[in-house]
Parts: sequence; C-alpha cells; structure tokens
Amino acid sequence: MSVLLITGTSTDVGKTIVTAAVAAMAAADGKSVAVCKPGQTGVAPGEPGDLAEIERLTGITRNLELARYPDPLAPDTAARRAGLPELTLAETVAGIDALSDADLTLVEGAGGLLVRLGDFTLLDLAQKLDVPVLLVTAAGLGTLNHTELTTRALQSAGVRCAGLVIGSWPATPDLAAECNRVDLPRVTGVDLVGAIPAGTGSLDRDRFTAAAPHWFTRTWSPFG
Repeated sequence: MSVLLITGTSTDVGKTIVTAAVAAMAAADGKSVAVCKPGQTGVAPGEPGDLAEIERLTGITRNLELARYPDPLAPDTAARRAGLPELTLAETVAGIDALSDADLTLVEGAGGLLVRLGDFTLLDLAQKLDVPVLLVTAAGLGTLNHTELTTRALQSAGVRCAGLVIGSWPATPDLAAECNRVDLPRVTGVDLVGAIPAGTGSLDRDRFTAAAPHWFTRTWSPFG
C-alpha cells in the first residue's frame, strides 16, 4: 500500500478537488484507490461531505470517514462543542491500515497542516505513518508566506513534501498569480507539480476524470 496525505496552507484552498484529481489520475493508470477523511466538520449526519464529492467526481467508492461534527470548525474544537469524542491518532492509523488492500490510499486533512484533527495534527499522522504530504496552496497574494511556513514545518519534522499543487488556478490570472507560479518552488525548494483550473468541481464525472491527469506535470506520480 502507498499512502499520500493531502493538506493545505489553509482552509478553502481546494484540498477536496485536488484529492479527487489525484484519485482520478491514479485510477486512470489502472490503480485501485481508497480515500480517508479522518474528521469531517460543518456537515450534519446524513448530509453529503467531502467524500461524497470525491465519489461524485471520480466514481471511487472505497472511502472512510472516521468522525463527523456539525460545526464548521477545527475538528477538535467541533468535537468539544458537540460533546462528542475527539479522534485519536491510534484509531486514525487503524482506519488507514484497514484500507491497505488499495494500491493508493489518500488521506485528506482538515484546514492546514497543524489543525488538530483530535489529539493530533496531520503532521503527527505523517510522522507516525512515515509517509509524504502533498501540499495544496492558493494562487494569489499571501500564498508565498503561507506555503513557505508550511513547507518549513514539514522539513523541520522530517516529513517529505510530495509537491505543491495550486488548488484553484484562475481562468484569467492576475500579476500576483503569474508571479507566484514561478516563485512558489523558488522560495520553498519544492516542485510545483500541478494546478487545478478554477471551477473544475462543477464538471461531471466523465469530464473530470478525463481531464484530471493533465492538471499535473508529466513527471509527477502520487506513488513518489
């Protein structure tokens, strides 16, 4: 089994769409894929969450959500507010291990790298599993600072960054976006391996899965 964790420089940078795109890319190469969302927040019981969106876009049905909390907050805070148990690192590792028959297991975090999913962060999970992290970042102003801070945290913890992906590349990029596309790998020392066109979440499954492999550089693979 190969495991890839997916995090963002912050919330709302496009992690779910990037996760779906990586899943579609691997599936197009004939690989079996499973997706884990340890902590889903801001969604009531029975409502579709991030895994439902990934399934809609890719058709991949092997997925696992370990905890769900109604408030749109960090999972640990949302758990306390709801009076529900917080996730633990041990149960999350066990859940990911249960997907080990897949060629590739993708694990989508919540918010940024150091957001607490329970009694741990995605960085703690990456260290425990000894697996790389794919970092989803924004295109516009502020992204250089946020991205460099996150990549430095990964480097300090001894966790390999599998690449940077711009989660939403505008149809008409402004000067900042154009410059950031060049500067992101320069300031972080990490390759920019993909850029997802804005609005791709509205595509139907056939169009999404056909296009997804082309959003990444030809030399990049989720298998390292």
